[in-house]
Amino acid sequence: MTEINSVTTLTRDGDIAIITLNSPPVNALSAKVREGLFEGFKAAGASDAKAIVLVCEGRTFIAGADISEFGGAMAGPSLFDVQDMMEGSPKPVIAAIHGTALGGGLEVALCAHYRVAVPSARVGLPEVALGLLPGAGGTQRLPRIVGVEAALDMVTSGRHVPAKQALAMGLVDELVEEGKLIEGALAFARKAVAENKPLVKVRDNNEKLDIAKGHPEIFADFRKANARKFRGFMAPENNIKAVEAAVNSANFDEGLKAERTLFGELMMGQQSAAQRYYFFAERQANKIPDVPDDTATRPIKSVGIIGAGTMGGGIAMNFANAGIPVIIVEQEQAPLDRGLGVIRKNYERTASRGGITAEQVEQRTGLITGSLSMEDFKDVDLVIEAVFERMDVKKSIFERLDAICKPGAILATNTSGLNIDEIASVTKRPQDVIGLHFFSPANVMKLLEIVRADHTAKDVIATSMKLAKQIGKVAVLVGVTPGFVGNRILGQRQREAQKLVMEGAMPWDIDRVLYDFGFPMGPFAMSDLAGLDIGWVKEKSNGESIRDVLCEMDRRGQKTGAGYYDYDENRNAKPSPVTEQIINDFIVKSGANPRKISDEEILERCVYPMINEGAKILEEGKAIRPSDVDVVWVNGYGWPVYRGGPMHYGDQVGPDKVLAKMQEFQATMGDTFKPSALLEKLVAEGKKFSDIKA
Repeated sequence: MTEINSVTTLTRDGDIAIITLNSPPVNALSAKVREGLFEGFKAAGASDAKAIVLVCEGRTFIAGADISEFGGAMAGPSLFDVQDMMEGSPKPVIAAIHGTALGGGLEVALCAHYRVAVPSARVGLPEVALGLLPGAGGTQRLPRIVGVEAALDMVTSGRHVPAKQALAMGLVDELVEEGKLIEGALAFARKAVAENKPLVKVRDNNEKLDIAKGHPEIFADFRKANARKFRGFMAPENNIKAVEAAVNSANFDEGLKAERTLFGELMMGQQSAAQRYYFFAERQANKIPDVPDDTATRPIKSVGIIGAGTMGGGIAMNFANAGIPVIIVEQEQAPLDRGLGVIRKNYERTASRGGITAEQVEQRTGLITGSLSMEDFKDVDLVIEAVFERMDVKKSIFERLDAICKPGAILATNTSGLNIDEIASVTKRPQDVIGLHFFSPANVMKLLEIVRADHTAKDVIATSMKLAKQIGKVAVLVGVTPGFVGNRILGQRQREAQKLVMEGAMPWDIDRVLYDFGFPMGPFAMSDLAGLDIGWVKEKSNGESIRDVLCEMDRRGQKTGAGYYDYDENRNAKPSPVTEQIINDFIVKSGANPRKISDEEILERCVYPMINEGAKILEEGKAIRPSDVDVVWVNGYGWPVYRGGPMHYGDQVGPDKVLAKMQEFQATMGDTFKPSALLEKLVAEGKKFSDIKA
């Protein structure tokens, strides 16, 4: 055995050279790995070996680039140097793939002459999720091997292709038995030598590109079909342009040059910076400074849920999806049956679209049991209360749970903003009480705000964070404060949106500005979608607000064909003259003087107070770090990931500019715009939110 460097060895099995990478945790393409590969292939190529096998130790093949090196000076051989060494090898190179070959990992594998994989392996080019494109020939080699349409799908979705599908696409040449990767790769290598197989260079194969030449409609149709999904993002478009370059360039090198230019545009842009920031932010959210990684967790083998409504049913599905039995309790049989029926319909709808099998529908619904008695919670490990937002109701429920549930059971509330310390105070075990704030629809939305009360035990926090991952959620630990992190910040935007309407901006003006910023929809369109009558009581309504008047006119949103907007039979929205008249009547009644409000002011009035409120939350210690605030908003409220989140966006704009604008608004519109002390401190010290450590 020859040790090439600390992460790479070169060994022999007869006349086959084996280059082995071992750079935990995922064999990322760091400077050391690139050096090892370059020198390993150089040595193997100069030896008397007849073929070369590349294999990786650990749980995966090369799973991508070392993102921590992005933006730094290049050290050692480049990835292009490694690829040239592999493609130019005078003897066949076989990449042996297990785990994942992603991004730069697949770009390396595509420079081997052949690829073998175990059935559980997956391959893909997911750089688009970081606001990038494959920058080492991925957009040039991939369409040459799988065809243009398949390549467009892969590079713009970033999806991980299972090995069996990769074999059918030509990305993999042979599947080998699970657990016998090296043996299978060696057998393939010997076969290649015995049959004198050609040294296949993907870069030289133009057959599938030629099919697409002269057919620009392939790209036009793809853009049109995905316009909604790609809205606002630069990376999908640059990926498409790079594949277009593969088709239209005179040769591989010319296409590669175009790819590098398009890659550079993204790498130096704010969108990729935000998406790379967010990549680390989501992982950082799992780290709780005073809850060590080795904190013991409580076993969660069964769950109880109070409430079979939309929220309770959605929460139940999360646990059933993970194979955890659930008991749902309602007060009466009719709402219980209705809730269980909705759960089944949701699963059947997913099955009809191919998301799960009919067998899985039965398996998952079979894990959910309905009950009319909380006494059935006596043996569960976790109970989640998901009833309507009334403190007296919640306290009554927790008093009963305290008496019923076994010692050590976790008692959780799904409240979206009530004081969990007050809820916990009615129990004899406040250390077992925690907030698990799911977002609606709970079976779809990724965010889970985990709310730590004053007495919540560390193992309860650790268990909740671990459980969130188990049920496919992105968890963020926050503190007790009205509205917690997400809704407290949302309140700032909602207040300003309503005030702007009374100053002369129409709802569709405000929605358009926020939509163009990157949100899925603005606050008024969202209200119409949810229903304006949520929380509205007909008997108590007396036309005091615009919403009251709309509801009294039975303009309750999309479901009634009209709300802030008018809707056609397909629920397409258009500005409503009725709503405009109602607003103008309210403005006249208030004695205000409406004015023309610029898009710039709308955006600043809606977004800068959100940044400021995030700073107050950090100041009060209700969020651990600025990036946690951003994870909440990207996952729970549709903040565009290519803008990183409100705190990252504050850094991009500049805390000094945010502060100056808040001070300007405070001077003209009052202390609702009072800047946070933390924002003032950062600006005084010339720092950014990213400088704040947990």
